[in-house]
Amino acid sequence: MKMDYMLKKQLEFITETVGWIGVLLIIFDYALLSFGFVSSQSFWYHGLNFFGGIGIIVDALADKDYQPMVLNLIWMAIALYAIVSIIF
Repeated sequence: MKMDYMLKKQLEFITETVGWIGVLLIIFDYALLSFGFVSSQSFWYHGLNFFGGIGIIVDALADKDYQPMVLNLIWMAIALYAIVSIIF
């Protein structure tokens, strides 16, 4: 019983951390764009958005919080489309 509780708490910590990393990636990315360090057409801009979205989705799924999950799936799809457009 105690082991189940500890495992649950560890998984919560991991998913929360991954979620916060996703949030920080998206904020950092927006700051880079706003201050002119990256272009809105750059691979890095869309890549950071894509991976930030993954982080938020991991946390949203763990919490069964579906609105941020759907929002970030769409966010990631747009970023992925842009990445593919840049590469090809």
